[in-house]
Amino acid sequence: MSANGEKSVEAEEKKGQLTFDLTYETSYAQKDFIVTEGNRLAFEHIISFPNWSAPLTLITGDQKSGKTHLGKVWAKLAQAKIATNDELEKLAGEGGQTPVLLDNVDRAGFEENALFHLLNQSMRDARPVFMSAREPVINWPFLTDDVKSRARLASHFSLQAASDLQLSQMFAKLFDDRQIVVSPETISYLVARIERSPGEVFALSEILDRLALQKGKAIGKKIASEAIKIRQDMATRNNHG
Repeated sequence: MSANGEKSVEAEEKKGQLTFDLTYETSYAQKDFIVTEGNRLAFEHIISFPNWSAPLTLITGDQKSGKTHLGKVWAKLAQAKIATNDELEKLAGEGGQTPVLLDNVDRAGFEENALFHLLNQSMRDARPVFMSAREPVINWPFLTDDVKSRARLASHFSLQAASDLQLSQMFAKLFDDRQIVVSPETISYLVARIERSPGEVFALSEILDRLALQKGKAIGKKIASEAIKIRQDMATRNNHG
């Protein structure tokens, strides 16, 4: 191949990867939530809606543990309002039973008094409210115990990090679903280098599939390394965007 031809191929590969990188979006569909022993109880509770024993639900877990994904699954199922800080007081004042999602309640900067009023209204009128948080209730950054005392009455589920074996099984299942053969060694390579969450497994398996198709090669450690770098670049861009 000529020098110009090599440059043309290289340019097309870079162009293709750039397009691939910028157009990827994480799926929050129910079918794409990977159920493990560490999140099964929370997942079963979410999909049992509206047959809840209490109006308030709280899901806690580390970053990337699946809290936001579960919240989006529930919001679609319940046709819930995803509340912002400036809407809380209005939602509480309007009353009613329209379900409300409060994502990252310990980090979103929700105004304490408005949040207290909404949780009170939820308990009074049996209005379903789904809260997610990284920290246990005792560590929430509120000045009084008003919000915390209400949150302690919620049905509480804690998401546990997946083990190496569970992450490996997730990769194996997702590759099998796509009819892709990937060696155990490559799967071990991936598990050792990713954030420990089902959502990351799903996102990375999607990237691996598309990258392998783009390059016309089987998924080995080289493509695995490229996919991990792409995923890391996405996370960096999202955190600074």
